[in-house]
Amino acid sequence: MMLSVIICTYNRAKYIGGLLESIAQNDLSKADYEVVLVDNNCTDNTREICDGFAQAHQDIAFHYCVEPEQGLSAARNKGIREAKGDVLVYVDDDALVDKWYLRTVRDYMCANEHVMAVGGPIIPQYETAKPAWMTRYTEELLGGYLYFGSKVRNFPRGRYPGGGNASYRAVVFERTGLFNTALGRKGDSLMGAEEKDIFDKMDALKMRYIYLPDMILHHLIPPKKLEQDYFDRLTLQIGRSEYQRTKAISQRKYVVRLLKEAVKWGGTMVLWCYYALLAHPSKGNKLVAFRKNVTRGLFGG
Repeated sequence: MMLSVIICTYNRAKYIGGLLESIAQNDLSKADYEVVLVDNNCTDNTREICDGFAQAHQDIAFHYCVEPEQGLSAARNKGIREAKGDVLVYVDDDALVDKWYLRTVRDYMCANEHVMAVGGPIIPQYETAKPAWMTRYTEELLGGYLYFGSKVRNFPRGRYPGGGNASYRAVVFERTGLFNTALGRKGDSLMGAEEKDIFDKMDALKMRYIYLPDMILHHLIPPKKLEQDYFDRLTLQIGRSEYQRTKAISQRKYVVRLLKEAVKWGGTMVLWCYYALLAHPSKGNKLVAFRKNVTRGLFGG
């Protein structure tokens, strides 16, 4: 079985070299994987760093390509078209992987032909101190935090692999279609939901996806992602992305999502009271701000 490690990048020269080196240090034979780097119109020195990596690691099949259509979904689709592997391994460009990462994916997918996709833990790695207002819930939002224990299992109901740490059999996209280019990040825009759209389609087709605890990705978090402006823009775009995604499916889907939002508000207020009792009001206030922005976006705000 051949793996295609697909990295879609836009102006992340600061991180891309470290990610590529972490992949090169994996204990899987170089003959069993390729790396497909999709440059989504970078204006920094990403190409120079990648050329240096390719020169230093000539034993790795490394393919550098450019996707002129701006947007993460378009870049991910380019990766699908360029990849030669049986399994497509999407890794975020601001991350690091452990040395057994690729072997974990390959061994499990070889042994479980009925499983169509896998994902694993995402562990935030902060470049500065973690803010006092951070909770597990806001960490999932800003750092992509994902952890469902130390055992192989199904993802909990309503949950799915993080988009930056997900591996799919190539045949999945023959059945679901490609990533929706109306969704996902474009340049500095923080739209999302493109991977959720794919997993919703997989659910409808009864395709299984599994959580692998050893498929560990470390997500690097710069100070910018902890600023109020970034928080407000991201949470608003989460709501707008869900508005666009569900409306495109049906009005019923959108109404169901609004009902779920009402339930989420109930949970948010319970947590607000909990943190208030613990004398940590900043944690609860941040969750309320999160929910408020998402709701505004859901109503097309």
